Amino acid sequence: MKKEIFIGNVGIGGKHPVSIQSMTSTPTSDPEATLNQIKELYIAGCEIVRVAIPDKDSILPFKEIVDRSPLPVIADIHFDYKLAIASIENGANGIRINPGNIGSDEKVKKILDCARMNNTAIRIGVNSGSIEKKYIKPGLSRVESMVNSLMDKVYFCENNNFTNIKLSIKSSDVRETVQAYRAIDKKCNYPLHLGVTETGTFLTGTIKSAIGIGSLLLDGIGNTIRVSLTDHPVNEIKSAKEILKITGMREDGIDLISCPTCARTSVELIDIVNTIEKNIKKLNIKKKLKVAVMGCEVNGPGEAKEADIGIAFSKNYGYIFKKGELIKKVEAKNAIEEFTDLVSKIK
Repeated sequence: MKKEIFIGNVGIGGKHPVSIQSMTSTPTSDPEATLNQIKELYIAGCEIVRVAIPDKDSILPFKEIVDRSPLPVIADIHFDYKLAIASIENGANGIRINPGNIGSDEKVKKILDCARMNNTAIRIGVNSGSIEKKYIKPGLSRVESMVNSLMDKVYFCENNNFTNIKLSIKSSDVRETVQAYRAIDKKCNYPLHLGVTETGTFLTGTIKSAIGIGSLLLDGIGNTIRVSLTDHPVNEIKSAKEILKITGMREDGIDLISCPTCARTSVELIDIVNTIEKNIKKLNIKKKLKVAVMGCEVNGPGEAKEADIGIAFSKNYGYIFKKGELIKKVEAKNAIEEFTDLVSKIK
């Protein structure tokens, strides 16, 4: 079990569930725009939000953002240790630094001292694209260099009596990311922030993240995650929630399964599935529920017999079933409405 830390009121490590993070894409100097986006993320299911602090002009707006945010706020800092200290002093629930680009050990130590005085957690991050030159040596793989760099940062924190940390070690290469996290997981007991960095657009980025983050979660590795996408941050939350649900880390919400279409399908299944998915999301069901939408009798109750409720289509009818047992036959034109109504009534 990993060490327990807190970002605001969100526990990470220990017995706490894997939490979901994202990062705002608005200018931090515009607190209203940033807070509006944070509220969107909160509604979507985000639990921790990170905000970039690129310069000193961001500090006062940052304080307002922290004070009004419905989520714990982490300050993302690069290069300037004074910005890290100012963020902590202005209420940051956590900060994210890469000590390698902060500068001297003395500057990093000043950040640790300030964080200790304010009980502020720090994420120590190392990325494959910013490994310090001193760790790049002949005969060492990039993963080994990343691991050595991160462990040196951990030892520095420990030697300065600071252990309120979580760790990340990310690459844009999925294999490197998985290998690096597996290595770090064996070397220390600090909670791990999972992610694959610079993954790209929504589809590609979600697939990369699902493979990388999902592989680690299935290994029992990881305490908080961010799906990094070149897309609206709310889509990061949608992808993260699916990853947690599919890997069994979350036991609530709808798991919708549907079959691929083929020549046996006699209805517009793609449109039907999309409509049903939208309908049941509006129901805001919190309990764990497996819902199946199948395109024919072959892929009906038999293939989806473990679903709590499902529907299979012929050309003219929808066959609604629970746990593989047929309970109702309805006309195809009314099937979506009647099926959604039955889903809403499941206790």
